[in-house]
Parts: sequence; structure tokens; C-alpha cells
Amino acid sequence: MKAVLRGQNPESIAAIAEESGIDLVEDGAAADCCICFGGDGTLLGAEREFPGLPKVPVRRRPDTADTRQTARDLFDRVVQGRASVTRLPKLAAEIGGRRLLAVNDIYIRNEDVTSAVRLVVEVDGVVHFGEVVGDGLVVATPFGSSAYYRSITNSVIHVGIGLAFNNSTEPVTHLVLDEESVIDVTIVRGPAILAADNNPEPVRVTNGDRIRFMRCEHQAVIWGIGNILRMDQALPTGSRRLRWLKPAAERNRAEGEHTNGD
Repeated sequence: MKAVLRGQNPESIAAIAEESGIDLVEDGAAADCCICFGGDGTLLGAEREFPGLPKVPVRRRPDTADTRQTARDLFDRVVQGRASVTRLPKLAAEIGGRRLLAVNDIYIRNEDVTSAVRLVVEVDGVVHFGEVVGDGLVVATPFGSSAYYRSITNSVIHVGIGLAFNNSTEPVTHLVLDEESVIDVTIVRGPAILAADNNPEPVRVTNGDRIRFMRCEHQAVIWGIGNILRMDQALPTGSRRLRWLKPAAERNRAEGEHTNGD
């Protein structure tokens, strides 16, 4: 078993991995997995660097006998092929020949904090709400919905795609869409920033730019932690869990047909 190792100050975890029979290498192409020693940010960065390579997350905690044994047990399961496998959906955003990928979320944010951004949002070809005015929007996966998306909506999602409007003038703050939905966003008035996960290289977007969001054809593969989906954890009192709703475009078409029938 060969692995690349990513994280801050990974010396202690490296020794435990080698004791378990894992050969640490520098070349991701030669590795069977990537050990991510840290938090969510380490995992997101590793997936960006080594897309598709299975990740083995190890939380960085105080160095005690218990934490060392927990890491050793995890590495033993990985080496023996007994580690659980979780596949996380990813998102893609396309603009002008460039493609951003995310495990958590992709968001548009006003570049000038003193000026709102104006957007037109289409879901599966249907315009929603007309022109939306606010600080931007967030498109999230179920895994990522416990981050920025939850801070806006006070909810998480189990399946599908979450779309949340950040500090907008619209009374509706979010939509829960089918995972096959395609979201097109046109910047009516910018400038704004388009960013994915913790990628340090965002894209500047401005008037007339059109961004397409969709589910990515690839997934992030996680070894060894069956409950990595953070939505399985307890939420603060008053928080809500949302499941998939009928695609908004389909609802609009149905409502239109009903209206015409009247």
C-alpha cells in the first residue's frame, strides 16, 4: 500500500502509517491513496491536488495514546482492505472555458462589499425570481451543505443540490434541486468573485458573464470513515434537515399548466 501524505506537521502520523505497512511516496500517480492529516480544508485541498485518488482523513487532535491507536486502527483497516468507502458527489462551474470543481460548494460573492450584485438565475432553463439583488449565492452538495449553505438557510440537505441566496432581497432564501439540475447564472451587475471550496484562485466575473453549475461526473472517494457526511451529526436546536424537492423548473411548468387550465 502506497500513500501520499498531506497536512501540517504530519511527522507523527507518518510514523504510525509506516508502522502499519503504508509506504509513503511523493508522487500521487504512484499512490493508492492520500492520507489527509488535518480538517476539512486539508481534505478539500487534497482532492483538488489529487482528484479521484481515495482520501484517508485523519483529524489532527492532541497527541495521546488514544488518538495514536485510533489512527493505527484506521490504517490497519486500509491496508487490509476493510476500510469503509464513501463516495461524495462533486459540483462543477463553467465559465469562459474554465472549469471549477468542488466537494463542498461553489459560490458567487460581490467583490465590493458596499455594492450588491445583481443576478438572473435559471434552473433547467426556467428563470427564478427575475433579477436577484444581494451579496451572491451558494451552490452546495449534501456534504458541503453543513458549511456556508447552512449559515444562510439554517438547514442541510441529504440529496440533490442546494442553492442559497446570500443576503438577498428575495423572500425565498434557498431551493433544493434534483442532482441532475443545471443552474445558469447571469451577472447583470458585478463585479463579483466565483470561488470553489477553499481554492485560493477564484475567478472574477462581471456584467454579462454567464456561469453554469451542475453535478460533476466525478466523485470524491473517502476511505475509512463511514460517518464522514457531516449532515449525520447533530444540528443546533431549530435547525432543519431538507430532502430533495421536485425540481423547481418542473414545479413552475406544472403551475403554469394548472394556471392555463383555469
